[in-house]
Amino acid sequence: MGAELDPGEDLEGDVGDVGDIGDIGLDDAPLVGADDSLPALPDASTMMAGYTKARTSANVNLRKSATTSSAILAVIPSGTTVSLVSGTLTNSFYNVSYNGITGYAHSNYLKPVSDTGSGGTTGAVSVDGPASPANTIARAKAAVGFSYYWGGGAWLASGPTASTKGTCRGSCPSCTHTGSYGADCSGLVAKAWQYGNKTLSVNSHPYSTADFNVSRAGLWSVISRGSLRTGDALVYRSGGSGHVVIYEKGDAWGAPTVYECRGCAYGCVYNARTFSGYKAIRRSGF
Repeated sequence: MGAELDPGEDLEGDVGDVGDIGDIGLDDAPLVGADDSLPALPDASTMMAGYTKARTSANVNLRKSATTSSAILAVIPSGTTVSLVSGTLTNSFYNVSYNGITGYAHSNYLKPVSDTGSGGTTGAVSVDGPASPANTIARAKAAVGFSYYWGGGAWLASGPTASTKGTCRGSCPSCTHTGSYGADCSGLVAKAWQYGNKTLSVNSHPYSTADFNVSRAGLWSVISRGSLRTGDALVYRSGGSGHVVIYEKGDAWGAPTVYECRGCAYGCVYNARTFSGYKAIRRSGF
């Protein structure tokens, strides 16, 4: 493909005459860290007492250990609810869990919450309501935590559990999926946009990145990337492979916050990162 392969992010590729339902990796998205070099706020040592959840007030690094020199495991998007592994402050950091990854986030960017909002819950918007930007986000949000499923597009509105999230092993296209639920990148977008079978729990995969990469009358159209709005998508396609994600918020040219079924090693996630070479598309009616 003329690009550096990255086994961590799978991109849709060609599979015989079945259509473009697989994923082959392309390293197009270096991790952009947030600034967490400030000292802790005065009340940080006690503010999480009695709480099991916290919400990020800005994009914040999830680090391997409680120091700003430690490796960044992920960048948690602003407004994300994470689980507190411990309410005890360690060197200005709290031990938290995000998207199944446990690490340390700086206390300055965490606020205690008593609600249970996290990836998988859908808030006040019904996933079974009419297609809209808010409905798209609610449907995509419910997919977070499910496994990557080559050629798949099905998940539960209630979110994943240990027994329903499924598993993906190997490097796609030579990957193996176990379970009834999960999705690949285009399966997520089609289901979130209510194309194909609209029922979340029914597996449906009507389109590939080859489809999403061009305007389709009555379905979606290519738009200016600078005009991205919540519920739109970002798509990449080159040399028989590609990737597509649901955009939620943030700088379209920087590190926007998106929902994506990123690959076998990641599953379906909510994260902020860069997308070089991608174009923007908008569902008809949005």
